[in-house]
Amino acid sequence: MAALPKVPSASAPQRPGMSPRPNRFATSLKALATRSAISGHRRSRCGQSLRKFVDFTLAHHFLLWICRLTNANRGHLLSRFVSDRRGNIAVIFALALVPLLSFVGAAVDYSLAARARTKLIAALDTAVLVATAKSEITKSASAAQSDALNTFTGQMSAYGLATGSVTITVTDSVTTRTATGTAASSVTTYFMGILGYKTLDFSATSSAAASLPSYIDFYVLLDNSPSQGLGATTADMTALQNATSDSCAFACHDTYTSSSKKTKQTNSYYSIAKKLGIKMRIDLVRDATQSLTDTATASQLVSNQYRMAVYTMGSDCGSIGLTTISALTSSLSSVKTAVSAVDLMTIPYTNYNNDMCTDFDGILSSMNGAIPTPGDGSSSSPQKWLFFVADGVADYYYPSSCTQTVISSSGRCQEPLTTTICDTIKARGVKIAVLYTTYLAITNNSWYNTYIAPWRSSIATKMQACATSGYYYEVSSDSSITDALNALFQKAIASAHLTN
Repeated sequence: MAALPKVPSASAPQRPGMSPRPNRFATSLKALATRSAISGHRRSRCGQSLRKFVDFTLAHHFLLWICRLTNANRGHLLSRFVSDRRGNIAVIFALALVPLLSFVGAAVDYSLAARARTKLIAALDTAVLVATAKSEITKSASAAQSDALNTFTGQMSAYGLATGSVTITVTDSVTTRTATGTAASSVTTYFMGILGYKTLDFSATSSAAASLPSYIDFYVLLDNSPSQGLGATTADMTALQNATSDSCAFACHDTYTSSSKKTKQTNSYYSIAKKLGIKMRIDLVRDATQSLTDTATASQLVSNQYRMAVYTMGSDCGSIGLTTISALTSSLSSVKTAVSAVDLMTIPYTNYNNDMCTDFDGILSSMNGAIPTPGDGSSSSPQKWLFFVADGVADYYYPSSCTQTVISSSGRCQEPLTTTICDTIKARGVKIAVLYTTYLAITNNSWYNTYIAPWRSSIATKMQACATSGYYYEVSSDSSITDALNALFQKAIASAHLTN
């Protein structure tokens, strides 16, 4: 039988801090094992079981002894545990996990709220833009406001968002419609609800503005005096000079061959120009005015926004005065038709009234009387514009007021436009747009060299002074009168949106 491990006796030395006590139980077990060994083979099986028991008991006793050693040093071990820094990440992570999850959840909820607010802003932007859209301009402010609210509700429904509150206000001034809106909504939280925040609220504001249609009355005064019989282009002027016996560049429109008024003139320079297909300035002015009616029609935002009246300086030199071609009307197509009759002023016969047929002072005075007091641009009180198309050279009986040389025998005065009447018209609030069709130099004509050439350079200055600042164009014979007149019109209606 194998020898049993030696168990420390009661007298064995002890570690400090342990009190010695007799191990009676271990001694008894040893004696019992000795007696069992004496029994021999008769108790061999019983001895083996007992030996296992003893082995287990001794192991158990050994563990108890280890525990006593541990207890004796537990203060020292605890101190080491507290001071040990190894493995602290896991502890810190466990402690931080709850706030970390809270922050992540809050970020998710905030992201959802931010996306929802973007949709709210988009819905509100759409609503205020609807209120100021071209299709809504013709409606009242209250009708536009109702349409904007309906648009907002539809947009929010499409986005799947609930509307907390919404206010859309639409106001109209004389020239501008303004729409402003504020709205609020909220989203239900998924994570922040744990912390007591069940919803996140947000709001948005938006505004839009659009120009209301300005109502304008246009009064167009066309210079159809004999000087507008000049060839339209340099080529036309040359062709007319080559076709006339005295190389005249003007297509004078004589009605009779003499002062007796018995024989009709069939071979006037006007007739020659027509037969040869030579265009005169008056042809370009007529075409440009008709084109102006088309431009005005296309530019209207609402029906009857623009009205137009057209005048000339008279159909015949024998009856000079403001002559109505088309009375003021919103039917621009009828104006276009009426303008087709505009033509060069006729002259009863050559040298009639010493060729004094261009009375700018008298015509502009009459024009001032024909234009009512301008309004603010509303439908009931339109703004007023005078469009003046001329070559800027007066030729009439001004014996005492003429600013240039007067022919004493007849009192004939040829001078650049005087601006006194223009200033009177503008002082009333009427705006004037001037298209100066350049008075070209005719250097091979002695009359021109004597009476016009000395002051010709001042014509443009006077014409520009007549115009409201910024509304003056000059076109030469080879330039496009149509383009210039339409440009003046576009500039006029653009400025109308910026007034008041």
